[in-house]
Amino acid sequence: MQNKTLNKTFSWHRTLAIIIKEFLQMRRDRLTFAMIIGLPLMQLILFGYAINTNPHKLPTAVMFGDNSVFVRQFILGLQNTDYFEVVYEPKSEQEAENLLAEGKVLFVISFPPNFTEKLIRGQRPQILVESDATDAVATGNATHAIQQLASTVFDPYFKGPTSHLRSKPIAINLVTHAKYNPENITQFNIVPALLGVVLTMTMVIITSLAITRERERGTMESLLATPVRPLEVMIGKLLPYILVGYIQVFLILIAAKYLFYIPIAGSLFLLISCVLPFIAANLAVGLTFSSLARNQLQAMQMAFFFFLPSILLSGFMFPFAGMPKWAQVIGNCLPLTYFIRIVRGIMLKGNAFPQVWPQIWPILLFCVIAVFIGVKRYRQTLD
Repeated sequence: MQNKTLNKTFSWHRTLAIIIKEFLQMRRDRLTFAMIIGLPLMQLILFGYAINTNPHKLPTAVMFGDNSVFVRQFILGLQNTDYFEVVYEPKSEQEAENLLAEGKVLFVISFPPNFTEKLIRGQRPQILVESDATDAVATGNATHAIQQLASTVFDPYFKGPTSHLRSKPIAINLVTHAKYNPENITQFNIVPALLGVVLTMTMVIITSLAITRERERGTMESLLATPVRPLEVMIGKLLPYILVGYIQVFLILIAAKYLFYIPIAGSLFLLISCVLPFIAANLAVGLTFSSLARNQLQAMQMAFFFFLPSILLSGFMFPFAGMPKWAQVIGNCLPLTYFIRIVRGIMLKGNAFPQVWPQIWPILLFCVIAVFIGVKRYRQTLD
C-alpha cells in the first residue's frame, strides 16, 4: 500500500532519470544531433550572408558603336555605381541576344555609331538598355541607378561652348527595354521555377522515405529473398516515381497556362525532355539518403538538409547574382539551379536546345555521380 502511494506522487528523481535517458539517446543518434546543430547554423549563414535582394556587380554586355571619351565616361560611371560589371563586348545584335537568352548577362547596353556627334550637337542620342526581366528583383535597382546616372554622367565635360547641354532635358535619350517580362509580373518569375521546387521536394522525400520504410517493415529482406536482383529492385521502385513526377509537371504546366496566364514561348517537347534528367537526379539523391538513413525520421531530416539550400541558393527566392561567390559555388552544385534556368529560358525566352544545353549537362553530370554513389552504397546495404 505504501509503494502504491509513493508511485502516485511526483518524483524529480525519476524525472531526472528520464531526462538523462533522452540526452543519452540523442547523443547515440548522431545524425539527428548533427541536424539539430547543423540546420540552425545553415539557416543563419544562408539568410545572413547569402541572401541579398539588392545585388551588385551584375554581368553586363556593352556594344560599342562609338568608343569616344563620352562613351568611356558613361561605362566608368556604370561601374562606379557598383551595380554593373562589364564582362562581354558582343560584336553583333545576335550575339548580344544569345548572351541574354542563355543568362550569361543580365544587361546589354548599346551605343549607336554616331553617339558623340549627336551628343555635341544637342540631338539627344539614344542609349539602349536591355535587361533580363525574368528576375525583376535582380535588375530593378540597377535599372533605377542607370537612369539616375544618365542625368549627371557627362556634366564634367559640358563646359564652355557645351555648357548648355547641362540643361533639362538630359543630353541623352535613355531607352530601357525589359525583355521577356516587360510588365514585371511576379508570377512569370515564380511559377515556372516552382516546377523545379516541387519536383525536388517530392522526388527526394518520397524516394528516401519509401525505401527506408521497406527496410523498417522487413519487407525489403523478404523481397530480396526472391530471385529478383538488387538492381532490379531499385529500378522497379524508382520508375513509378518518374511517372509521378511527370504527372506533377503536367498539372503545374496546366495551372501556369490557364490560372496564371504564363506563356510557353519555347518548345513544350523540349521542356518535357529536360524534366527527365532532373527527376532522375533527385531520385538518385533520395536513393542515396535512403541507404544512409536508419529510419524514416533520419531520411526526412537528410531530405530537408538537401532541400533547404536548394530552394535558397538556386535563384528561386532570391537573385542568384546577388549571392557571394562561395554561395554561388554551392548553388552551382545543385541541379535545381540549372533546371530553373532551363524552365524560365524555355517558357519565357523561347530558348531552343543550343541555349539550354549549357544547363542540361551539369544536371546529367550530377545525376551520374549521384546514381553511382547511391547504387554503390545501396548494394552494400542490401548485400
